[in-house]
Amino acid sequence: MWIDILNSFIYIALELTLLFVGISFLINLLQGVIPYERLEKRMETSHPLVSAGVAILFAFITPFCSCSTIPIVVNLLHKKVRFGIVMIFLFASPVLDPTILTLMTAVLGFKVAMVYTITTSLLSVLIGFALEKLGFESQVKRVIMKGYQQPVQRFDFKLALAETIQLMKTVYPFLIIGAGIGAIIHGAVPTEWITTYMGDNHWWLVPIAAIIGIPLYIRLSTMIPISQMMIAKGMALGPVMALMISSAGASLPEITLLNSIFKKRLVFAFIGSVFTMSTMSGFLFYIL
Repeated sequence: MWIDILNSFIYIALELTLLFVGISFLINLLQGVIPYERLEKRMETSHPLVSAGVAILFAFITPFCSCSTIPIVVNLLHKKVRFGIVMIFLFASPVLDPTILTLMTAVLGFKVAMVYTITTSLLSVLIGFALEKLGFESQVKRVIMKGYQQPVQRFDFKLALAETIQLMKTVYPFLIIGAGIGAIIHGAVPTEWITTYMGDNHWWLVPIAAIIGIPLYIRLSTMIPISQMMIAKGMALGPVMALMISSAGASLPEITLLNSIFKKRLVFAFIGSVFTMSTMSGFLFYIL
């Protein structure tokens, strides 16, 4: 069994490492030519639907975890960007990561990645505008932003390599942890157990998975190899996706940071919105 686990770990780790390094370097290289200021201006001045699309694009090209989005959120609020548009970015940014979506495509398939992207994008837009319509803009505290800087606008291989190495230091350990857990699931957890207790017939696993994921701080990079093994063992795709989205979209560290810029009512609305997004996405995958 241990030989099987070790072999699985080596295979998963090597596959994901090659993909992660190559994609991360390409994304970091492209970061130097992305017109961030123009995108922010578009979010300020365009039609709401256009601004929503720009917010989704902005979320996609800023490959940050949930905690790293907070300084950008504060910056956008200071620039008087429409509240609903800022909320769209807040919900979309942690779950729409170009590197992770590419890994998801390679590991789980193009159809899963495409449905995931469309679903999380649409729900981010709907929830963002809903919170604005319900008057939650009044729940934003006055916060002085410190330390946020726009990325340097230049096409620089050395800078891209340095950023990739830095990303490796911060994100790669989570990828390896996920590969290790995935290997253990592959080699030690009986297929019959997962099929019986986490299979297609148990719809209630979707909201339970969404609830479990919210307090955890699990990066999508960790969940990719874990989800691959769980699905291979027979776990339904719905609860897997619900867990991925809720754990990426919210975490205790992020909720703590949000508490410094949002009043309690909006913090609870944020948590409820992440639960709604992950549950609805999970049920969609469950149905499909």
